[in-house]
Amino acid sequence: MFINNFDPVAIEIFSVEIRWYSLAYITGIFLGWILSKKFFLSNIQLKEKFDDYITYLIIGIIIGGRLGYVFFYNFNYYSNNIFDIIKIWQGGMSFHGGLIGVVLASILFAKKYNHNPFSYLDIVSIVAPIGIFLGRIANFINSELYGIETNLPWAVKFVKIDNIYRHPSQLYEALFEGFILFLILIYFRNRGLIKTPGLISGLFLIFYSAFRFIIEFIRVPDQQLGYLFFDLTMGQLVSIIFLLIGIYLVIMKYENTKET
Repeated sequence: MFINNFDPVAIEIFSVEIRWYSLAYITGIFLGWILSKKFFLSNIQLKEKFDDYITYLIIGIIIGGRLGYVFFYNFNYYSNNIFDIIKIWQGGMSFHGGLIGVVLASILFAKKYNHNPFSYLDIVSIVAPIGIFLGRIANFINSELYGIETNLPWAVKFVKIDNIYRHPSQLYEALFEGFILFLILIYFRNRGLIKTPGLISGLFLIFYSAFRFIIEFIRVPDQQLGYLFFDLTMGQLVSIIFLLIGIYLVIMKYENTKET
């Protein structure tokens, strides 16, 4: 068993704090950007525009992630404290909100240059697990999004929270939504599915949503929401929606492939 007493602040310079979570965001975006251009972008037109696309992507992640948290997870609080919405440094980001932001940003950017937005989204889908992995490790360091009580040998006591040994659900998510999902998408890319824009994006939604849905059974729900319909968490309910979207996308794109 392990005791988690990590400091969420990675670096402090003249009372300015740089937190692990911020570094995870920055590193994830940077690595995804570099790997995309070096290994996954073969279309010359997309490669030339990709640097500009990253700006849209970052804005979509930040605005979408924040608004997703506001509307999905803590609407009652922010509806009464509207100006707190902009206080991103206080924490509160939603993956699914960030995902919606990325989709909208990709559509806007692709429309500007008359490109297929899925050509961008498929590349993002392949490298996104890298950022997810780093983000979940940061969640673990921050002692947030922790699991329910367990007596398993690898249980973790988050001393900033209580004295209970819990599932390190952040590490489970880092493993499945990050590392394993990355390997799965690389496998399908190497099978040639990247040639059909949208298939990789659909597979990303399916596998991410399935992993997230299952792991949430051993993760403590958000305190302000608790369990909702059928004793499911908000994360599980939203994951079901994105899972269905992913299934529809894969079926639609696969049928289009057969017709051509």
